[in-house]
Amino acid sequence: MNTSYLQIIMETVITFFVLLAFTRFLGKKQLSHLTFFNYITGITIGSIAANMVIIDTITYTKELTSLVVWCALATFISYISLKSGKVRTILDGQPTIVIKKGAIDRKALSATKINLDDLTMMIRQHQIFSITEIDYAILEPNGSLSILKKPQFQETQKSDLNLSPSPPPFIPIEVITDGKLLERNLLETGMSKAWLQEQLAKADVQSIEEVFYAEIQSNGQLFIQKMN
Repeated sequence: MNTSYLQIIMETVITFFVLLAFTRFLGKKQLSHLTFFNYITGITIGSIAANMVIIDTITYTKELTSLVVWCALATFISYISLKSGKVRTILDGQPTIVIKKGAIDRKALSATKINLDDLTMMIRQHQIFSITEIDYAILEPNGSLSILKKPQFQETQKSDLNLSPSPPPFIPIEVITDGKLLERNLLETGMSKAWLQEQLAKADVQSIEEVFYAEIQSNGQLFIQKMN
């Protein structure tokens, strides 16, 4: 067999196992393309790997170095975002409420570059054909839409049982993640820091830094998961 073909086969096999090792090392979040940043990273890694196999083998070492450096950078950024909420917000963005208490937030749509046609299409993907059924709709950092229906339209429709359920006082929302207070979310619920500190004290929590995750539930109660 021609030497050049043997070299191509060998480089392809090396590239395959190097790429397999890096994708396993980068983790499931990288592979699932949860955010736009992860998606672009995955596409770039695939392009570099393809160039390593297709382009002239003279540049193979350079392409391999490029792949290693890119994967190392992606791993480094993922580690930093895991440790820092601010970096995670910069890379992944934040959820945006586009429908609040049954009303479309025009400013939120404009900020997220989503038009009404896009919004209604995403709503229909949830088998909902009327905005009047929606209490809250949240555009997630990965571009998906999370929807909380109004009580009378949830699961078994209570309107069929001639019931008039009262709307929940709160939309479930996280207020503490990784020991950091999400002031914007807390403000959204209308609760104060003093109320939050009181609830933490009842749960024998001395400071926000001790909390891994805390969420105000629909009934107004605070769910707390400590760091340990």
